[in-house]
Parts: sequence; structure tokens; C-alpha cells
Amino acid sequence: MAEDDFGLWERELDSRAPDDEASGARGMLLVAGLTATGCTAMIALGEVPLGAAGLVLSSIILLLWRIGM
Repeated sequence: MAEDDFGLWERELDSRAPDDEASGARGMLLVAGLTATGCTAMIALGEVPLGAAGLVLSSIILLLWRIGM
């Protein structure tokens, strides 16, 4: 006779379960905000190619992180 997986199903559906991804997402958003601020400051100071490259690179990294790569 097979074991019942009801306990496992309850744990998966429990809304009180700790969400480890929430703190990771907050950290990634903080890093993205700081990076965008730094790149914008570089553009404002006259380093347009370097600031634009930083914004493009950080956008690609965030996109890849978001889709799970």
C-alpha cells in the first residue's frame, strides 16, 4: 500500500510557509536601484558611453535573473 502524501500537500499549500525568495528579490531590487543611480550619475557627469553600457548590462542581468537563468 502506498503512503499518503497529504502532509506534503498541506505544507506546499500553507500560506504561512516562509518565503526565502522575498528577501532575495528585495536585495536584487536594492542592487538594481543603486546600479541605476550610479550609471545615471556617470551619464550626468559626462561619461555617457560608460553609463549607458552599465544601464544596458544591468538590465540584461536583471532580465536573466527574473526568468531564472
